Amino acid sequence: MKLDNEWSGIMNKTLHQYDPKDLSDYLVSHVPGFSRLKKIEKFSDGQSNPTYKVTDITGTNYVLRAKPPGQLLKSAHAVDREFRVMSALANTEIPVPKMLHLSGQETPLGTQFFVMEYLVGTVFWDPALPGHSNSFRQKTFAELVTILSKLHDLSPTTVGLEDYGKAGNYFERQVKRWSTQYRASEMEHLSEMNWTIDWLNQNLVADDGQVSIVHGDYRLDNVMFERGSSKIVAVLDWELSTLGHPFADLAYQCMGLRLPQTGMIKGLDGVDRQLVDIPSEAEYVAEYCSLRGINLPDNWSFYITFSFFRLAAILQGVLHRAHSGNASNPTEIDVMKSTIITLARAAKASAKEAEK
Repeated sequence: MKLDNEWSGIMNKTLHQYDPKDLSDYLVSHVPGFSRLKKIEKFSDGQSNPTYKVTDITGTNYVLRAKPPGQLLKSAHAVDREFRVMSALANTEIPVPKMLHLSGQETPLGTQFFVMEYLVGTVFWDPALPGHSNSFRQKTFAELVTILSKLHDLSPTTVGLEDYGKAGNYFERQVKRWSTQYRASEMEHLSEMNWTIDWLNQNLVADDGQVSIVHGDYRLDNVMFERGSSKIVAVLDWELSTLGHPFADLAYQCMGLRLPQTGMIKGLDGVDRQLVDIPSEAEYVAEYCSLRGINLPDNWSFYITFSFFRLAAILQGVLHRAHSGNASNPTEIDVMKSTIITLARAAKASAKEAEK
């Protein structure tokens, strides 16, 4: 594409192919207060929906989050659902960025996207929180579990999300969905994953009627903290959110306590958590249940096993997309392969806990 000098410097560092003038005109027409496009650059982190920092000629920053280009798995990369749930949570105790615009399917980027406000804050990529005090660590994890408990206590009906998910056994639906997604993107046989799929189907927990808004990917590096503080200013990355069982979010959060420090997603396995004042898994679960006034969960091994399996299935889809040339961040393919194997083995190991 030949560009005049006015736009020639804007197309770098992006995954999508587009005409910058068309994108600029679109944003001016649809995003309140947006002036002409000055700069767009992709955030380096993240593997699913490409996310860009967009700056207009006044120096005002925005965040644009889009579906990746290319052939996508069915129901994946639901930016419209992200936009809807964050819009619904705008006036609740769950901190989210302000939503500014949701596009249709036909856009200057070639895929659907939404635009939201740009927030200044800190994202912690290492849950061990190196360089921070024990007091800071304790407050940070306390804030993390507090926000999760508030999300699960929020009635979907009060924020217009009563139809945000399907009725019935959440885990039955999820095991079926992610088994199908995994097998659609499987590139080589991984015995632990197939063993786990069979185990989950044979050990499904009964539907106990608990339903809440679930984030689907709730972990430390998907929230933003106020700079220099343990206060959460935004819960991000709602792509996998739905109505479901709250213990799915809780187990997914606790899964990180079992992951190794090395790898694509850093965990806390091997860290002396008592020494650094980070809660143990049992303490974290107990605090969550105390905040919500509920009993400790039965069948905990099932929830943890499901969490490992589901994340492995998600990453397998990302890996498959990377080989198709349209991953958001394709630079860590070997690390991703290793992580999927680690997750599959951990899923089987946690399932075996139930047999002891």
